[in-house]
Amino acid sequence: VIGHPKYQDSKRIAVFLSMSDEIQTEDIIKDIFKQGKECFIPRYKPQSNHMDMLKLSSAEDISSLTLTSWNILQPGDDDSAREEALAGGGLDLIFMPGLGFDKKGNRLGRGKGYYDTYLERCMKHPSGKPYTIALAFKEQICELVPVTENDVQVDEILYEDC
Repeated sequence: VIGHPKYQDSKRIAVFLSMSDEIQTEDIIKDIFKQGKECFIPRYKPQSNHMDMLKLSSAEDISSLTLTSWNILQPGDDDSAREEALAGGGLDLIFMPGLGFDKKGNRLGRGKGYYDTYLERCMKHPSGKPYTIALAFKEQICELVPVTENDVQVDEILYEDC
């Protein structure tokens, strides 16, 4: 991941904080700060499909985050001091989680549409849609992932042996 040309060229990067069954992103986050890039992480709004990408100040900043009922760390609802990516310069790159992917770039998420809705908002931002890379285990690559018209394809899927 950290040798990927899109990652190297990106300054403003959004990355998910891993759940136990996902590719672990802690080393990516540490490298983002080591290289002087800006790091944004998701804050999901429950009972909706709204998500914001909020800026982390450091890799250690993760320890100040709140654990949600989904067992995901994220900034609290009362945390208004952080920059939201689309309120500023947008994003260059988003690393995306998922349950399954096919080689056409279709992605099966967890069913709420958070990333699809966020990418729609990105497309309306002056900086445009960021490049999207899904991080997957090779076992998550399927022949075909069913999609609807609201699903946004990922630009690239990185997995072991790809």
